[in-house]
Amino acid sequence: MVFLTRRRLIAGASISAAAGLAGCASVKPAPAINALALAPAAAPPAAPPVVAEAGDFKTTYGEVKDGQFTVPAVKTGQVNPAFVRKSVTYVTREAPGTIVIDPANHYLYHVEEGGKATRYGVGVGREGFVWSGEATIKSKQEWPDWYPPKEMIERRPDLKRTVVELQSGVGMHGGPSNPLGARAMYLWQGDKDTLFRIHGTNEPSSIGHSESSGCIRMINQDVMDLYQKTPVGARVVVLGSRGAQPLVASRS
Repeated sequence: MVFLTRRRLIAGASISAAAGLAGCASVKPAPAINALALAPAAAPPAAPPVVAEAGDFKTTYGEVKDGQFTVPAVKTGQVNPAFVRKSVTYVTREAPGTIVIDPANHYLYHVEEGGKATRYGVGVGREGFVWSGEATIKSKQEWPDWYPPKEMIERRPDLKRTVVELQSGVGMHGGPSNPLGARAMYLWQGDKDTLFRIHGTNEPSSIGHSESSGCIRMINQDVMDLYQKTPVGARVVVLGSRGAQPLVASRS
């Protein structure tokens, strides 16, 4: 089985895309569910969290049987302990259920009642692919298909061996070898696809680093946890960070 990992995909990243923002896909996948358009609002600053006690690593990141696929266990050496899932105190004006992403520190917060949040480590965009702004989760997919941009396929002839014709274009079927991992949540602004996703990864060692083309990567066990507690229509706020460009949805 061929696994497409972060390192292999970086080699196929578009040089010209660095002038703007890229994304995880070239075409919109068929939406699983629809949501209301986003009403833009200013993103409030987030207060530094106070970390609570961490859960048991083996329980949190053990092997998971998920339908026809198996999510492998994460080894302790694969992830920096600073980026494992934790319950934290988190003071914010955002309503419970909001997802707040802090790219500068590589954290994603799921805001909860009582001044609490679940904090997850994430991988974010590398230089030239950093963005900030607001979006809404328009649809969600389990074991999503991946549609690499046409330009990437042209530069990476080896990708032709891993992609096939799917319902929304040329791509890769969902599964353990797919770079989008076990779950994906699709970020839109109004009726426009941003081409950015919150998704899993088959390379947990990329968590805590800035190496993606703008998507938010999570450990598969973490994105599955976030997925089940996040409804379609949830608000996503990406805080500003060095070099960040304002998020503008694709008009294609």
